[in-house]
Amino acid sequence: MTKIHAWFALSRPAFHTVGILPFVLGTVVAYKVDGLFNFQVFILGIIGVVLIMLSTYYGGEYWDHIEDSISARGDKSPFAGGSGVVARGLLARRAALYGSIASMLLALLVGSVLQFVYRTGPFTLLLGVVGLFAGFFYSGRPIRWVRTGFGELWIAFCYGWLAVGASYYVQTRNLHPLVHWIAVPIGLTIFNVILLNEFADYGADREAGKTNLLVRFGPKRGAYLYGVASVAAWIFFAISIHSGVPLKALWLYLPISILAAILVGLVVAGRWQNNRLLKIMCGLNILVNLCTTGSYILAFS
Repeated sequence: MTKIHAWFALSRPAFHTVGILPFVLGTVVAYKVDGLFNFQVFILGIIGVVLIMLSTYYGGEYWDHIEDSISARGDKSPFAGGSGVVARGLLARRAALYGSIASMLLALLVGSVLQFVYRTGPFTLLLGVVGLFAGFFYSGRPIRWVRTGFGELWIAFCYGWLAVGASYYVQTRNLHPLVHWIAVPIGLTIFNVILLNEFADYGADREAGKTNLLVRFGPKRGAYLYGVASVAAWIFFAISIHSGVPLKALWLYLPISILAAILVGLVVAGRWQNNRLLKIMCGLNILVNLCTTGSYILAFS
């Protein structure tokens, strides 16, 4: 039972929602715009998305063991520093790597079934491979996107455009221009999720030589970058309404944008230095991302 609980914690199921909801959104838009919906394709797609996220999370636990071990010594945030399973010795480090590779192979199998059995289009596998490439090498060597300054951008792309676009594509075998506008605010808000989470790990990441965006920019400029991304998300949400999203989405999004504005004020004011408050802010920041996606889903429903 201890091992089962350890694998469950390592899988970080709560963080799967940020990938599943955009996939659901793309499916809903495909049905509303093109009138197409295949339940089996939808379920297989969800399984594929979860497997890609598992490969990413497991791989991160293997490659980030140094900084995760440093984070585990202090007041660890539940939103940063990995699950702590490997750092605390509950599972062998190599188990995380084997789990990542196994999840990757299963994701490729699911993608193959979608493309060649359900005939979801010639780009199905390619879209999945892009997600796997970005996710596995986010922390994985030799590329290790997280140290290049592009890791956060890959996350924004994968949890934004890729999740929405892939789900729309496997249902319709094409892409509607509306998909692109919808994906941008989601990508920007998940970018901010990653960026704000990095504040909790700033010291550990610097010590371990993990040159992510926050380490490169420093906390003060990173706080302003967070604000810029939030403002951009509001602008592109308005553009998506102008491009064809039902107006109802704007009213659903309004309270979320107010919450996002409060978070911007707190981050720019340096309140992230309060560890207890930072944890609350990180939780609310994820809520902003989920509710941004949820606003679109409810508007099209």
